[in-house]
Amino acid sequence: MPETTIASPLAPMTPKAVMSAFNYLRAVEADDTEAAAEFVTVEPRMPALLLDVAERIVVPVTALPGPEAGEPCEDTFALEALGRVFLGAPRTWEQAGPDAAEGIARTVLSFTTEILTEDHEDVVDILHQLNAVTLGQAMEAHPAPAGAIPHTPLPAT
Repeated sequence: MPETTIASPLAPMTPKAVMSAFNYLRAVEADDTEAAAEFVTVEPRMPALLLDVAERIVVPVTALPGPEAGEPCEDTFALEALGRVFLGAPRTWEQAGPDAAEGIARTVLSFTTEILTEDHEDVVDILHQLNAVTLGQAMEAHPAPAGAIPHTPLPAT
């Protein structure tokens, strides 16, 4: 049986990075090329942000279970390996710079659609849920300075 690997926890994204990445994902999902191009212009690190989001989506779904789940089976190791392989492509594309953003976004959207949606949901619902969780983690890790005006995220479109 393969050796168990321990995945290191992902460093929390900043709230601004979360909002930028998910706004871009929603624009690509809606085929709004104008908005998507504007988001990449404003945030040239978009491929890296999308890769960060991809890891937050793929790793929890494909990671080896903790010791409380008992001894992992061969299928568990295969799923974990598949997650690593899947993330390899966007990591490679990220090196291409801002032009890679759309390809990474479409890959994230495809994974989300095929793996995370159920019959009664669509990818927009899942993106909204993922955005809320990721933004909550970001805000917890990067609290606003004392006296700052609290930010309320915009509703999903």
